[in-house]
Amino acid sequence: MINKCILIIYPEVHETRIGIYRNMDPVFMKTIRHSDEDLAPFSTIPDQKDFRKEAILKELNRNELNLENIAVVMGRSGMVKPVSQGVYEINETMIRDLTVGVMGMHETNLGGLIAYDLAKDWGAKAYMANPVVVDELSDLARVTGHPLFERKSIFHALNHKHVACKYAKSVHKKYTELNLIICHVGSGGVSVGAHHQGRVVDVNQAFDGGGPFSIRRTGTLPVGQLVQLCFSGDYTEKEIMEMITSKGGYSAYLGTDNVEAINRMIADGDEKARFISMALAYAVSKEIASHYATLEGNVDAIILTGLIFDSELFLEDVKKRVGGLAPITLYPSVNDLEALASYGLGILKEEVTVKEYI
Repeated sequence: MINKCILIIYPEVHETRIGIYRNMDPVFMKTIRHSDEDLAPFSTIPDQKDFRKEAILKELNRNELNLENIAVVMGRSGMVKPVSQGVYEINETMIRDLTVGVMGMHETNLGGLIAYDLAKDWGAKAYMANPVVVDELSDLARVTGHPLFERKSIFHALNHKHVACKYAKSVHKKYTELNLIICHVGSGGVSVGAHHQGRVVDVNQAFDGGGPFSIRRTGTLPVGQLVQLCFSGDYTEKEIMEMITSKGGYSAYLGTDNVEAINRMIADGDEKARFISMALAYAVSKEIASHYATLEGNVDAIILTGLIFDSELFLEDVKKRVGGLAPITLYPSVNDLEALASYGLGILKEEVTVKEYI
Protein backbone atom coordinates (compact mmCIF):
# COMPACT_ATOMS: atom_id res chain seq x y z
CA MET A 1 0.00 0.00 0.00
CA ILE A 2 2.98 2.31 0.58
CA ASN A 3 3.40 2.98 -3.15
CA LYS A 4 -0.30 3.18 -3.93
CA CYS A 5 -1.68 6.60 -4.79
CA ILE A 6 -5.03 8.36 -4.70
CA LEU A 7 -6.11 10.59 -7.59
CA ILE A 8 -8.61 13.36 -6.83
CA ILE A 9 -10.85 14.76 -9.60
CA TYR A 10 -12.49 18.03 -8.57
CA PRO A 11 -14.34 19.90 -11.34
CA GLU A 12 -15.61 23.45 -10.90
CA VAL A 13 -17.39 25.80 -13.29
CA HIS A 14 -14.33 27.09 -15.14
CA GLU A 15 -11.61 24.75 -13.92
CA THR A 16 -10.77 21.17 -13.07
CA ARG A 17 -8.56 20.64 -10.05
CA ILE A 18 -6.61 17.41 -9.74
CA GLY A 19 -4.38 16.06 -7.00
CA ILE A 20 -2.38 12.92 -6.39
CA TYR A 21 -1.82 11.85 -2.79
CA ARG A 22 0.43 9.16 -1.32
CA ASN A 23 -1.05 8.50 2.10
CA MET A 24 -2.01 12.08 3.06
CA ASP A 25 0.97 13.67 1.34
CA PRO A 26 0.16 15.59 -1.86
CA VAL A 27 2.70 14.64 -4.54
CA PHE A 28 1.08 16.49 -7.46
CA MET A 29 -1.47 19.33 -7.61
CA LYS A 30 -2.77 21.13 -10.67
CA THR A 31 -5.62 23.46 -11.58
CA ILE A 32 -6.63 23.23 -15.24
CA ARG A 33 -8.54 26.33 -16.31
CA HIS A 34 -11.31 26.33 -18.93
CA SER A 35 -12.36 29.56 -20.64
CA ASP A 36 -15.87 30.32 -21.83
CA GLU A 37 -14.57 29.70 -25.35
CA ASP A 38 -13.27 26.25 -24.35
CA LEU A 39 -16.67 25.24 -22.97
CA ALA A 40 -18.87 26.95 -25.59
CA PRO A 41 -19.05 23.91 -27.95
CA PHE A 42 -20.75 21.79 -25.27
CA SER A 43 -24.52 22.12 -24.95
CA THR A 44 -24.73 20.22 -21.64
CA ILE A 45 -22.43 19.72 -18.68
CA PRO A 46 -22.02 15.94 -19.24
CA ASP A 47 -20.90 16.74 -22.80
CA GLN A 48 -17.75 18.28 -21.26
CA LYS A 49 -16.62 14.93 -19.83
CA ASP A 50 -14.28 13.80 -22.62
CA PHE A 51 -12.82 17.31 -23.06
CA ARG A 52 -11.96 17.61 -19.36
CA LYS A 53 -10.76 13.99 -19.18
CA GLU A 54 -8.30 14.58 -22.03
CA ALA A 55 -7.05 17.75 -20.34
CA ILE A 56 -6.40 15.74 -17.16
CA LEU A 57 -4.55 12.98 -19.02
CA LYS A 58 -2.45 15.56 -20.86
CA GLU A 59 -1.32 17.08 -17.56
CA LEU A 60 -0.58 13.71 -15.96
CA ASN A 61 1.42 12.52 -18.97
CA ARG A 62 3.24 15.84 -19.37
CA ASN A 63 4.49 15.52 -15.80
CA GLU A 64 5.56 11.89 -16.38
CA LEU A 65 3.51 10.55 -13.48
CA ASN A 66 3.33 6.79 -13.00
CA LEU A 67 -0.38 6.11 -13.46
CA GLU A 68 0.05 2.43 -12.60
CA ASN A 69 0.43 3.42 -8.94
CA ILE A 70 -3.07 4.95 -8.81
CA ALA A 71 -5.26 2.48 -6.95
CA VAL A 72 -8.16 4.76 -6.00
CA VAL A 73 -9.81 7.61 -7.92
CA MET A 74 -11.95 9.93 -5.81
CA GLY A 75 -14.44 12.08 -7.73
CA ARG A 76 -16.03 15.27 -6.43
CA SER A 77 -19.54 14.41 -5.38
CA GLY A 78 -22.39 15.24 -7.73
CA MET A 79 -26.16 15.52 -7.79
CA VAL A 80 -27.14 11.89 -7.29
CA LYS A 81 -30.21 10.65 -5.44
CA PRO A 82 -30.40 11.57 -1.73
CA VAL A 83 -28.13 9.30 0.32
CA SER A 84 -26.84 8.90 3.85
CA GLN A 85 -23.37 10.17 4.72
CA GLY A 86 -20.40 8.02 3.79
CA VAL A 87 -18.30 6.67 0.90
CA TYR A 88 -19.88 5.17 -2.23
CA GLU A 89 -18.31 3.19 -5.04
CA ILE A 90 -19.24 4.79 -8.35
CA ASN A 91 -21.29 2.30 -10.38
CA GLU A 92 -23.37 2.29 -13.54
CA THR A 93 -26.49 3.36 -11.67
CA MET A 94 -24.70 6.42 -10.30
CA ILE A 95 -23.27 7.24 -13.74
CA ARG A 96 -26.76 7.19 -15.22
CA ASP A 97 -28.12 9.48 -12.49
CA LEU A 98 -25.21 11.93 -12.85
CA THR A 99 -25.68 12.01 -16.62
CA VAL A 100 -29.42 12.75 -16.55
CA GLY A 101 -29.18 15.03 -13.53
CA VAL A 102 -31.63 13.15 -11.35
CA MET A 103 -31.35 15.88 -8.67
CA GLY A 104 -30.11 18.68 -10.89
CA MET A 105 -27.26 19.49 -13.22
CA HIS A 106 -24.02 21.03 -12.01
CA GLU A 107 -20.31 20.80 -12.83
CA THR A 108 -19.90 18.61 -9.72
CA ASN A 109 -21.61 15.84 -11.71
CA LEU A 110 -18.49 15.63 -13.86
CA GLY A 111 -16.44 14.46 -10.87
CA GLY A 112 -18.06 11.05 -10.78
CA LEU A 113 -18.30 10.74 -14.56
CA ILE A 114 -14.58 11.44 -15.15
CA ALA A 115 -13.37 9.44 -12.13
CA TYR A 116 -15.32 6.37 -13.26
CA ASP A 117 -13.91 6.54 -16.79
CA LEU A 118 -10.32 6.97 -15.65
CA ALA A 119 -10.52 4.22 -13.05
CA LYS A 120 -12.00 1.83 -15.60
CA ASP A 121 -9.17 2.61 -18.04
CA TRP A 122 -6.53 1.87 -15.38
CA GLY A 123 -8.14 -1.13 -13.69
CA ALA A 124 -8.65 0.89 -10.51
CA LYS A 125 -11.86 1.76 -8.66
CA ALA A 126 -13.67 5.08 -8.36
CA TYR A 127 -15.52 6.48 -5.38
CA MET A 128 -17.25 9.58 -4.09
CA ALA A 129 -17.70 10.66 -0.48
CA ASN A 130 -20.37 12.71 1.26
CA PRO A 131 -22.05 13.99 -1.89
CA VAL A 132 -23.89 17.30 -1.87
CA VAL A 133 -27.19 15.42 -1.54
CA VAL A 134 -26.45 13.81 1.85
CA ASP A 135 -29.89 13.84 3.48
CA GLU A 136 -30.23 13.64 7.26
CA LEU A 137 -33.00 16.23 7.68
CA SER A 138 -35.46 15.88 10.51
CA ASP A 139 -39.10 15.46 9.54
CA LEU A 140 -39.85 18.93 10.94
CA ALA A 141 -37.21 20.50 8.70
CA ARG A 142 -38.86 19.11 5.56
CA VAL A 143 -42.17 20.92 6.07
CA THR A 144 -42.46 23.99 3.82
CA GLY A 145 -45.94 25.35 4.38
CA HIS A 146 -47.67 23.57 1.48
CA PRO A 147 -47.96 19.81 0.85
CA LEU A 148 -46.95 20.20 -2.81
CA PHE A 149 -43.48 21.30 -1.69
CA GLU A 150 -40.88 19.62 0.51
CA ARG A 151 -37.50 20.95 1.54
CA LYS A 152 -34.53 19.10 0.07
CA SER A 153 -31.04 18.64 1.45
CA ILE A 154 -28.41 19.96 -0.99
CA PHE A 155 -25.38 21.51 0.69
CA HIS A 156 -21.58 21.37 1.02
CA ALA A 157 -21.70 18.05 2.87
CA LEU A 158 -18.08 17.07 2.21
CA ASN A 159 -16.62 20.19 3.81
CA HIS A 160 -19.25 20.35 6.59
CA LYS A 161 -18.41 16.83 7.71
CA HIS A 162 -14.65 17.33 7.26
CA VAL A 163 -14.39 20.44 9.45
CA ALA A 164 -16.82 18.96 11.98
CA CYS A 165 -14.55 15.94 12.46
CA LYS A 166 -11.47 18.20 12.59
CA TYR A 167 -13.07 20.31 15.30
CA ALA A 168 -14.21 17.27 17.27
CA LYS A 169 -10.66 15.89 17.22
CA SER A 170 -9.29 19.24 18.40
CA VAL A 171 -11.50 19.15 21.51
CA HIS A 172 -10.91 15.42 22.11
CA LYS A 173 -14.47 14.42 21.40
CA LYS A 174 -16.34 12.47 18.77
CA TYR A 175 -18.37 14.27 16.11
CA THR A 176 -21.37 12.23 17.26
CA GLU A 177 -21.09 13.77 20.73
CA LEU A 178 -21.40 17.38 19.60
CA ASN A 179 -24.03 19.90 18.55
CA LEU A 180 -22.57 22.29 15.99
CA ILE A 181 -23.70 25.08 13.70
CA ILE A 182 -21.52 25.07 10.59
CA CYS A 183 -21.52 27.95 8.11
CA HIS A 184 -19.84 27.37 4.75
CA VAL A 185 -19.46 30.43 2.53
CA GLY A 186 -18.06 29.22 -0.78
CA SER A 187 -17.40 30.78 -4.16
CA GLY A 188 -20.66 29.25 -5.36
CA GLY A 189 -23.14 29.04 -2.54
CA VAL A 190 -23.68 29.37 1.20
CA SER A 191 -24.88 26.53 3.41
CA VAL A 192 -25.57 26.78 7.13
CA GLY A 193 -26.36 23.51 8.88
CA ALA A 194 -27.43 22.34 12.33
CA HIS A 195 -25.34 19.27 13.21
CA HIS A 196 -26.98 17.26 16.00
CA GLN A 197 -24.70 14.47 17.24
CA GLY A 198 -23.30 13.62 13.83
CA ARG A 199 -26.36 14.32 11.69
CA VAL A 200 -27.23 17.46 9.74
CA VAL A 201 -30.83 17.76 10.88
CA ASP A 202 -31.50 21.09 9.16
CA VAL A 203 -29.70 23.04 6.44
CA ASN A 204 -30.69 25.53 3.76
CA GLN A 205 -30.93 24.20 0.21
CA ALA A 206 -27.78 25.80 -1.14
CA PHE A 207 -28.13 24.93 -4.84
CA ASP A 208 -31.29 26.59 -6.16
CA GLY A 209 -33.28 27.09 -2.99
CA GLY A 210 -32.89 29.23 0.06
CA GLY A 211 -30.63 30.78 2.61
CA PRO A 212 -28.21 33.69 2.25
CA PHE A 213 -27.12 34.93 -1.16
CA SER A 214 -23.52 34.28 -2.18
CA ILE A 215 -20.96 35.27 -4.79
CA ARG A 216 -23.17 34.01 -7.65
CA ARG A 217 -26.44 32.74 -6.11
CA THR A 218 -29.46 34.72 -5.01
CA GLY A 219 -30.45 32.63 -2.00
CA THR A 220 -33.99 33.16 -0.72
CA LEU A 221 -36.02 35.61 -2.82
CA PRO A 222 -39.36 37.33 -2.08
CA VAL A 223 -41.78 34.65 -3.31
CA GLY A 224 -44.48 36.96 -4.65
CA GLN A 225 -42.02 39.03 -6.66
CA LEU A 226 -40.40 35.87 -8.05
CA VAL A 227 -43.77 34.50 -9.17
CA GLN A 228 -44.57 37.78 -10.91
CA LEU A 229 -41.20 37.73 -12.65
CA CYS A 230 -41.78 34.16 -13.84
CA PHE A 231 -45.07 35.12 -15.48
CA SER A 232 -43.97 38.51 -16.79
CA GLY A 233 -42.94 37.08 -20.15
CA ASP A 234 -39.62 38.92 -19.92
CA TYR A 235 -37.56 35.86 -18.97
CA THR A 236 -37.41 32.21 -19.98
CA GLU A 237 -37.29 29.45 -17.37
CA LYS A 238 -33.61 28.92 -18.20
CA GLU A 239 -32.83 32.62 -17.70
CA ILE A 240 -34.57 32.69 -14.33
CA MET A 241 -32.75 29.55 -13.17
CA GLU A 242 -29.44 31.10 -14.26
CA MET A 243 -30.37 34.27 -12.38
CA ILE A 244 -30.94 32.20 -9.22
CA THR A 245 -28.00 29.80 -9.47
CA SER A 246 -25.17 31.59 -11.27
CA LYS A 247 -25.98 35.24 -12.02
CA GLY A 248 -27.15 36.54 -8.66
CA GLY A 249 -25.52 37.63 -5.43
CA TYR A 250 -22.33 39.71 -5.55
CA SER A 251 -22.12 39.13 -9.31
CA ALA A 252 -25.49 40.81 -9.93
CA TYR A 253 -24.93 43.67 -7.49
CA LEU A 254 -21.29 44.45 -8.27
CA GLY A 255 -20.79 43.14 -11.80
CA THR A 256 -18.07 40.66 -10.84
CA ASP A 257 -17.78 37.26 -9.19
CA ASN A 258 -14.04 37.62 -8.62
CA VAL A 259 -13.55 37.56 -4.84
CA GLU A 260 -10.12 39.20 -5.04
CA ALA A 261 -11.57 42.04 -7.13
CA ILE A 262 -14.44 42.47 -4.67
CA ASN A 263 -12.02 42.60 -1.73
CA ARG A 264 -9.97 45.25 -3.57
CA MET A 265 -13.14 47.28 -4.15
CA ILE A 266 -13.91 47.16 -0.43
CA ALA A 267 -10.29 48.02 0.50
CA ASP A 268 -10.37 50.96 -1.91
CA GLY A 269 -13.42 52.38 -0.16
CA ASP A 270 -16.16 51.34 -2.61
CA GLU A 271 -19.28 52.02 -0.52
CA LYS A 272 -21.58 49.76 -2.53
CA ALA A 273 -19.18 46.81 -2.29
CA ARG A 274 -18.85 47.34 1.47
CA PHE A 275 -22.62 47.58 1.87
CA ILE A 276 -23.26 44.32 -0.04
CA SER A 277 -20.58 42.63 2.06
CA MET A 278 -22.36 43.82 5.21
CA ALA A 279 -25.66 42.54 3.80
CA LEU A 280 -24.20 39.07 3.26
CA ALA A 281 -22.73 39.03 6.78
CA TYR A 282 -26.17 40.07 8.07
CA ALA A 283 -27.92 37.28 6.12
CA VAL A 284 -25.35 34.66 7.15
CA SER A 285 -25.69 35.70 10.80
CA LYS A 286 -29.48 35.39 10.70
CA GLU A 287 -29.19 31.88 9.23
CA ILE A 288 -26.70 30.86 11.92
CA ALA A 289 -28.88 32.29 14.69
CA SER A 290 -31.93 30.38 13.40
CA HIS A 291 -30.17 27.09 14.16
CA TYR A 292 -29.68 28.10 17.78
CA ALA A 293 -33.42 27.42 17.91
CA THR A 294 -33.07 24.23 15.83
CA LEU A 295 -30.66 22.84 18.45
CA GLU A 296 -32.80 24.13 21.34
CA GLY A 297 -30.01 26.39 22.57
CA ASN A 298 -27.61 23.48 23.07
CA VAL A 299 -24.70 24.49 20.81
CA ASP A 300 -21.12 23.43 21.49
CA ALA A 301 -19.59 25.61 18.78
CA ILE A 302 -20.24 27.70 15.68
CA ILE A 303 -17.81 26.80 12.89
CA LEU A 304 -17.15 29.31 10.12
CA THR A 305 -15.53 28.00 6.95
CA GLY A 306 -14.67 29.62 3.63
CA LEU A 307 -12.01 32.03 2.38
CA ILE A 308 -14.36 34.99 2.78
CA PHE A 309 -13.64 34.77 6.52
CA ASP A 310 -10.05 35.78 5.76
CA SER A 311 -11.58 39.26 5.50
CA GLU A 312 -11.35 40.74 8.99
CA LEU A 313 -14.25 43.10 8.22
CA PHE A 314 -16.56 40.27 7.15
CA LEU A 315 -15.54 38.05 10.06
CA GLU A 316 -16.15 40.82 12.60
CA ASP A 317 -19.54 41.61 11.03
CA VAL A 318 -20.60 38.01 11.72
CA LYS A 319 -18.94 37.62 15.12
CA LYS A 320 -20.59 40.73 16.56
CA ARG A 321 -24.03 39.30 15.72
CA VAL A 322 -23.69 35.64 16.76
CA GLY A 323 -20.62 35.55 18.99
CA GLY A 324 -22.76 35.51 22.10
CA LEU A 325 -24.54 32.28 21.14
CA ALA A 326 -21.61 29.85 21.35
CA PRO A 327 -17.82 29.71 20.93
CA ILE A 328 -16.74 30.47 17.35
CA THR A 329 -14.08 28.41 15.55
CA LEU A 330 -12.62 29.40 12.20
CA TYR A 331 -11.56 27.11 9.33
CA PRO A 332 -11.21 29.59 6.45
CA SER A 333 -9.51 27.21 4.02
CA VAL A 334 -11.88 24.79 2.29
CA ASN A 335 -9.74 21.77 1.41
CA ASP A 336 -12.08 19.30 -0.25
CA LEU A 337 -9.14 17.58 -1.95
CA GLU A 338 -7.66 16.79 1.45
CA ALA A 339 -11.04 15.52 2.62
CA LEU A 340 -11.39 13.23 -0.40
CA ALA A 341 -7.80 12.02 0.05
CA SER A 342 -8.56 11.06 3.65
CA TYR A 343 -11.47 8.91 2.50
CA GLY A 344 -9.31 7.40 -0.24
CA LEU A 345 -6.67 6.47 2.33
CA GLY A 346 -9.39 4.94 4.50
CA ILE A 347 -10.42 2.78 1.54
CA LEU A 348 -6.83 1.61 0.96
CA LYS A 349 -6.43 0.79 4.65
CA GLU A 350 -9.82 -0.95 4.69
CA GLU A 351 -10.87 1.37 7.53
CA VAL A 352 -13.87 2.76 5.65
CA THR A 353 -17.11 0.93 4.94
CA VAL A 354 -17.88 1.44 1.25
CA LYS A 355 -21.59 1.70 0.53
CA GLU A 356 -23.45 0.60 -2.58
CA TYR A 357 -25.40 3.21 -4.53
CA ILE A 358 -28.75 1.83 -5.64
